[in-house]
Amino acid sequence: MGTVSQDAINQFKALMDQVEEPLKRTYQTVHQGYQAETLARFLKAREWNVTKAHKMLLDCLNWRVHNEIDNILTKPIVPTDLYRAVRDSHLIGMSGYSREGLPVFAHGVGLSTYDKASVHYYVQSHIQINEYRDRIVLPTASKKYGRPITTGVKVLDMSGLKLSALNQIKTVTLISTIDDLNYPEKTHTYYIVNAPYVFSACWKVVKPLLQERTRKKIQVLSGNGRDELLKIMDYASLPHFCKREGSGSSRHSGYANDNCFSLDHPFHQQLYNYVKQKSLESEPSQPIKQGSFHVDLPEPAVEGMEIAKTIESQMHNFEKGNGVSGSLNGLKINDPDA
Repeated sequence: MGTVSQDAINQFKALMDQVEEPLKRTYQTVHQGYQAETLARFLKAREWNVTKAHKMLLDCLNWRVHNEIDNILTKPIVPTDLYRAVRDSHLIGMSGYSREGLPVFAHGVGLSTYDKASVHYYVQSHIQINEYRDRIVLPTASKKYGRPITTGVKVLDMSGLKLSALNQIKTVTLISTIDDLNYPEKTHTYYIVNAPYVFSACWKVVKPLLQERTRKKIQVLSGNGRDELLKIMDYASLPHFCKREGSGSSRHSGYANDNCFSLDHPFHQQLYNYVKQKSLESEPSQPIKQGSFHVDLPEPAVEGMEIAKTIESQMHNFEKGNGVSGSLNGLKINDPDA
């Protein structure tokens, strides 16, 4: 890290040392003891401008306090059948770790429908995965490898893209905005696999709209990406849709515990059981309450809306001009990202 970067972190830290309760408590939840790395993430998201990064982080902390995000891991989505429906329609999971110790998160972009529950359940579930990653997965990996691990890698499966998926682009953009504002720079590299024929044309249009630091993180791999991904992770850590000989649907796998999107996968079982246990600990004498955990939904950023409109326009052009049916729902690539 260069002198300029370190100076910016030092200035930022001096500002954050002045933060008082209740922001101070939620800030500790955010950085989990890795303060310099956390400050660097927010600085990167604001091009190393200390003033802008400071405002961004304070806005994030106020959002967390106002929406009680520190308590979201005590709010399970019940009944279980409802949570299973959320998992089956928002395809995301963790398949393992890279050889450097970074968690590998898989996203079924093309086959996520977001049509089995209200938007609030999808937002709640997404934030819970973010928080479990940041509070449990990453700190555990850091201890195991003896160094700070504060980011992960994402494998985005584009198989199954259809123009009808554009109906869900509002939900995708909303979730992306939450990640942009409150979980910036959490992804080291994005790997895009099973890209359909129309992807290259859409990518040419969308790529210039992305910030340079984001573009540098994206790698579009051939087919299901297995050979390339095996250079950075073992076979056991590959998402299930990368283990096949050819590309195909990412929704189903021969074994439930191999499909990292399934509620039956070990990652989702551990997460769901953790949230239910924390719920019992926080309110031991009360039954688990049904209903979604409502979070204030932000207005999508201008950049995100521009990308969403560009994707939609491009795909409609394909449909009209070439008779090709397809969509890039969820292509808006930014940072769990997410």
